[in-house]
Amino acid sequence: MINKSRLIWLTRKLISFNSENPPGNEWALAQFIIQDMSAAGLEVKTYRYARRRPNIVVTLRGSGPRQAAAQKAILITPHIDTVPIGQGWKMKPLGGQIHQGKMYGRGASDDKGNLASCMEVMRSLAEGRVRLCHDVIMAATVDEETGSHAGIIPLLDKKVLKPRLALVMDSDEFSTIIAQKGLIHCRIQIFGKKAHGAYNWRGVNSIELATQVIDKIKKIRWAYIRHPLLRGPTTNIGVIQGGDKVNMVPDFCEFALDLRYLPGMQPKTILRNIRQAVQSVHPQFKIIIDDLQLPYTIDRRDPAVALYLQTARKMRLPARLKGSEGATVITFFKRHGITAFATGYGARGTAHTNDEYVRINTLYRGTKLLEQYIKEYDRI
Repeated sequence: MINKSRLIWLTRKLISFNSENPPGNEWALAQFIIQDMSAAGLEVKTYRYARRRPNIVVTLRGSGPRQAAAQKAILITPHIDTVPIGQGWKMKPLGGQIHQGKMYGRGASDDKGNLASCMEVMRSLAEGRVRLCHDVIMAATVDEETGSHAGIIPLLDKKVLKPRLALVMDSDEFSTIIAQKGLIHCRIQIFGKKAHGAYNWRGVNSIELATQVIDKIKKIRWAYIRHPLLRGPTTNIGVIQGGDKVNMVPDFCEFALDLRYLPGMQPKTILRNIRQAVQSVHPQFKIIIDDLQLPYTIDRRDPAVALYLQTARKMRLPARLKGSEGATVITFFKRHGITAFATGYGARGTAHTNDEYVRINTLYRGTKLLEQYIKEYDRI
């Protein structure tokens, strides 16, 4: 049985650990998770793909034949890192303060509330000696906020995780995410020619050229098929840097582009269009791809998705199908042919903001839903 008081205490405890990423500071929090889950009598293993950044895999073994129990496993996977705290908080960012039914702190919604929910479900199932046929696995992973290269990606690539179904616990307000945009993060470097600012005609101004390139990229008319759960493609210039001094013509400028694209669009075509836009302005440039994730969709009629919505309806909870404009790790399961969708119980609009919070009642009801869903799923 889900213990509300314990869930509240656990969420506050998780928030109290600083696990900002960057720089990648999950060690102390990971040690607490390991101790807590071990104390619940669960099987706990760690896998490290970066120094002092352990991923924690917790398993409740099913009672069925060993091979079948493992092959039909359900995975619940939250992440344990957060974005940096930053300045300007009114509440204590590591305090877990409670006010008017909300608990505040960095990661309260993204993703320590969901982490607490998963840990409480694992403990509740173990303590209740619930007899499930299939394995239940919790993978609490590092590095989600900077690409998952030390987290869920190697866990899947190295086949540490091979579930039949994965629930990515990284959403809010019971949202059931079955579609997600792909992303391209790239840096575009423009090379010019230095000169004295008073004789600017002798140089080639890379900053001015970059502004023209940006304008070209923003005017690209992307070809795509509309999706009922997603907005159209977006481009955002997140960083720009260049130049040495105000009275010098800059010979170098670099800007970072964040592009989100829909299912059905091809990254090769997108990058070709970007390259053509740059070439139309200036021939001397370089494009560096920092991250590329494919879009993801799962049929809304998939039995696992339908069962989640059905279970929520029975419990009178507002689970609804949604698409994600941002990136969760569900896309990485597609590469391995693993059915996956995302859900969670954070507070909408608070992730990555000052005074981030989670609604305690939402977290409690969501945790009960997650436990019940695992029981229901074990029967199909």
